[in-house]
Amino acid sequence: MLTSTYIHIPRVGATVEKKIWASGIRTWDDFMSNKGDLPISRSKLELIVPGIEESRERLQSQDYGFFARSLPGAEHWRAFPEFRDRAAYVDIETTGLSPGHSHITVVGIYDGKEARTFVRGIDLDDIVEELEKYDYLVTFNGARFDLPFIKREFPQVDLDKLHADLMYPLRRICLSGGLKKIEVELGITRSEDVAGITGFDAVRLWHQYERGDQEALELLLEYNRADIVNLETIMNTTLPRFIDNKFADCR
Repeated sequence: MLTSTYIHIPRVGATVEKKIWASGIRTWDDFMSNKGDLPISRSKLELIVPGIEESRERLQSQDYGFFARSLPGAEHWRAFPEFRDRAAYVDIETTGLSPGHSHITVVGIYDGKEARTFVRGIDLDDIVEELEKYDYLVTFNGARFDLPFIKREFPQVDLDKLHADLMYPLRRICLSGGLKKIEVELGITRSEDVAGITGFDAVRLWHQYERGDQEALELLLEYNRADIVNLETIMNTTLPRFIDNKFADCR
């Protein structure tokens, strides 16, 4: 999808992009081969041609920062196929909902192969080094919740990365509500041990752990691992619908 994208080019908006698509042009290569026959103005053409040339060079060098800065935040999902090998699925657990009054208890990071969980009071500081390994982050409601929490507690962490907050593109294909509700709608299951656990339960489990209940921590970590592993499943399941632009009227 990234190589069919034009809205990251300065002064090129969604209307022009859709006009390009409607003319049968899907990729940058198609555009360059047919640029003389497209129903767009010369001024736009003079913007898009060098924009494509730069984009090709940036993609070849895997310059994620260029696309993170130039793509609208709600469209970062478009870069996932090109950067999936450098992606991490991230989810946090906290003592409450406000970064100003609550703190992180667990951070889960999944690279598509190994799910790692970092625990407050044990190894939570290690997330700074761990997150440096990735160019692309996938979350659910991370733009408003997970990443602000992480940045507040670890201001030195670099979060200027590509970031697909799945909550928003999922709404465009009529999948709304919380992560667990969407998992059910997509037929994604969890183990029996954590199937009914909620975010409120996660807070309760942390407090039980603080009182000495080690099993509560193990259950909390299993719950968090389910979150991050299922984020990958959701991304892979729904990405074709994002790419096909099959956005529906969800009223």
